[in-house]
Amino acid sequence: MARTKEFDPDAALQSALELFWRRGYEATSMADLVEELGIGRASLYATFGNKHDLYLKALERYAESQNPRLLAELSQPGPALPAVRSVVRRFGAEAASETDRLNGCFITNTAAELGPHDEAASRRVERSWEHMETLLHSALVRAQAQGELPEGRDPLALARMLLTLMQGVRVVGKASKDPARVRDATEQALTLLD
Repeated sequence: MARTKEFDPDAALQSALELFWRRGYEATSMADLVEELGIGRASLYATFGNKHDLYLKALERYAESQNPRLLAELSQPGPALPAVRSVVRRFGAEAASETDRLNGCFITNTAAELGPHDEAASRRVERSWEHMETLLHSALVRAQAQGELPEGRDPLALARMLLTLMQGVRVVGKASKDPARVRDATEQALTLLD
């Protein structure tokens, strides 16, 4: 007869996500995970696979938790440009915030730490960025159709610029103690939507 799990895999995955997010992939050992999750190494391997498998599952969990919020913000009825501005400003505010800036964004952190040499992690980062770009692009196309964005502007190029800015402010925000740097960059980028 198979034994039942003596821990909640969903809660364990959330704890792993938070640990990886705080410390990064390389700085988190299996011993750290065993201690943080409060489960045995054998149970951890049996449920999630190796450290890399667990990291990828945590990364997917993080992306899934962020996507509905972004979709809700960018697809609300009415004028689209205020929603785009609000999302970009939220990213900038989070990057400049004392409480949020040190962790940064798990996706952005993964891109910086693992992107250059981890194909599986890079694919997940790219998938998340493609989703964000698509949402921004759709909102900007809608804004243009509603007369909020001038006809001569390229919604796809603007979406890509905003995506790059939003990821960049998260990197700068982690390392900079000057919140004005991130705020100024964010506001300057938003002038391109006028």
